[in-house]
Amino acid sequence: MRGPGRWWRGKSTPAKFETYTRWSFHFFGVSEILGISLPAFGSLGPGLGGALMTMVTVHAVLCMFMVSRGLDWTRGRRPQPVRLLWTLGSLTAAIAVAALWIAQRGPHRESVDTTAGAVFGVVLIIGTGVLTLGVRDRRRVYATVFGFSLGAGVVSLPLNVPPPAAVLSVVAVFLGSGLLAFTALFSVWLLDAVYQLDEARETRARLAVAEERLRFGRDLHDVMGRNLAVIALKAELAVQLARRERPEAVEQMIEVQRIAQDSQREVREVVRGYREADLSVELTGAQGVLAAAGIDCEMRGEADGLPGEVQSALGWVVRETTTNVLRHGDARRCAVELRITEGCVVLTVENDGAEAVRDGAGGGGSGLAGLRERLRQVDGTLETGFVRPGVFRVMAEVPLERTHMVSEVTS
Repeated sequence: MRGPGRWWRGKSTPAKFETYTRWSFHFFGVSEILGISLPAFGSLGPGLGGALMTMVTVHAVLCMFMVSRGLDWTRGRRPQPVRLLWTLGSLTAAIAVAALWIAQRGPHRESVDTTAGAVFGVVLIIGTGVLTLGVRDRRRVYATVFGFSLGAGVVSLPLNVPPPAAVLSVVAVFLGSGLLAFTALFSVWLLDAVYQLDEARETRARLAVAEERLRFGRDLHDVMGRNLAVIALKAELAVQLARRERPEAVEQMIEVQRIAQDSQREVREVVRGYREADLSVELTGAQGVLAAAGIDCEMRGEADGLPGEVQSALGWVVRETTTNVLRHGDARRCAVELRITEGCVVLTVENDGAEAVRDGAGGGGSGLAGLRERLRQVDGTLETGFVRPGVFRVMAEVPLERTHMVSEVTS
């Protein structure tokens, strides 16, 4: 069973911010129940106080329900809660009128007047502020705030509320509900911005992959386009010469064979340059990509002087782990360390905010399983796992003696 900590770590950054926003607004409903509903019952007694407590509690629950529906609507998950808006607005006005009537016509006790006045102001302020989560047009937001504020003064007139008190209630409701409405609008805007930034990061990653594919296709086209055109012309000329039984046809086919071999060699060079990874370049690129994503990246160690096979294998480790840090979890810090110890090169990549990573995720040629296959070619090993909750470590180890021997034999 997942605990609260794992449930929270399993959320993305936008989802965490959305959860925080929801519960921040739900807190207003909870405070309405604890701070207004229960004191009303204690001051007015079980009869009148019980009825008012029930209405305030229903109002608080309806406000929390409106928060959830309103935020879902702003995210495009639900239609606009029009009926809920009218219901909450009507209940807010009804409770405000009832509280004001109790303050003016109810039992003449100071505690009753204080409690009823608190219910009147708090219900209007919270109800008006929460209502703005269900509207998007700023003019409607302004109309909602002004309407309920003026309504607080208009309702006071038939109940013989003194004019200074009526004006004071209008100002208090306007300032309180206006501040809460501004908070609601700003929270929705900020939530949209967080989601848009997350989508932009994913789009940037896809564009980087597409750009690399275009580069590879462009290089392959540059290598093969001219050679294939020459081969086609030479082959056509050889066919014409062979039909005329000319001995030059053999020379043309020999030339076609030579061009084909050169093309094969050039394609190998292009693919080798695409598949091999330079460790220094990958370390620099990883630091730049992580920094652009808002992740604090710490690099330790130098790759200068290492054999080419080691750099290529470890470069792929850096590339794959950087991709995992960006895609899996919500990292804030990443540490990359490269060190030489006891005839081995050890590369360690450690990041926080990690989610569960499946072994071999990413496909046959990539992912952790693909890294093990690449490291196995240079007698290297790969160890992965969580060193503590939320902190994931990838450690690659490659022996230097074997790679030096291979380099000497190949040279």
